[in-house]
Amino acid sequence: MSTQVLARGSVPLAHAPLPTDQAVAGKPTTGLSVFQESGLDVGLWEHSVGVSRDVEDDEIFVILNGLARIEVANGPTLNVGPGDVVQLAAGDHTTWYVTEPLRKFWVSVST
Repeated sequence: MSTQVLARGSVPLAHAPLPTDQAVAGKPTTGLSVFQESGLDVGLWEHSVGVSRDVEDDEIFVILNGLARIEVANGPTLNVGPGDVVQLAAGDHTTWYVTEPLRKFWVSVST
């Protein structure tokens, strides 16, 4: 491992529309930048305003900006905003209600 800046928090991310099976309401897009380091996947992720669904991996993330409600099937509803640290478990079925463009820094174990 080397000491370095992997990404600037303000770096623009190229967005793409979500697949139709993930987009629930609106026309949400996401942007992603991934880095691998010492057995970890880390990255920046953005989600535009809209509603989407996903099946999660084991992940911990910090909300950098934006607001969302994350509904976990058979689990809690999480209202998240800047500075919140969140853990999701592999296999969680989630629905993301993003009301302000969301940006997070995430970490997961490489598989």
